[in-house]
Amino acid sequence: MYAIIETGGKQYRVEEGKTIRVEKLPVEKGETVIFDRVLMFNNGKEMQVGKPYLDNYKVEGKVVASGRGKKITVFKFKAKKNYRRKQGHRQPYSDVMISLVSS
Repeated sequence: MYAIIETGGKQYRVEEGKTIRVEKLPVEKGETVIFDRVLMFNNGKEMQVGKPYLDNYKVEGKVVASGRGKKITVFKFKAKKNYRRKQGHRQPYSDVMISLVSS
């Protein structure tokens, strides 16, 4: 049994007991999160697809960790113009343990 949810402008395939890394959520560690934007639900026998969302389905999860990802370097330059800009970025994230996929 799995579902496809949308959060943070991205889509994720979720199953009970799995952990997913999503864009930073405004909740503390240990709190419960409900994802109500369920795009698709498959229970192994039949599949239901929303247009765009399924109204009576929800996915619950628990935030197990929050943090910032690996640093990336953003470097811009223009040749022969002595223009160089170096900047770093670390994307914030939340790890969510999926506890319930239900209708």
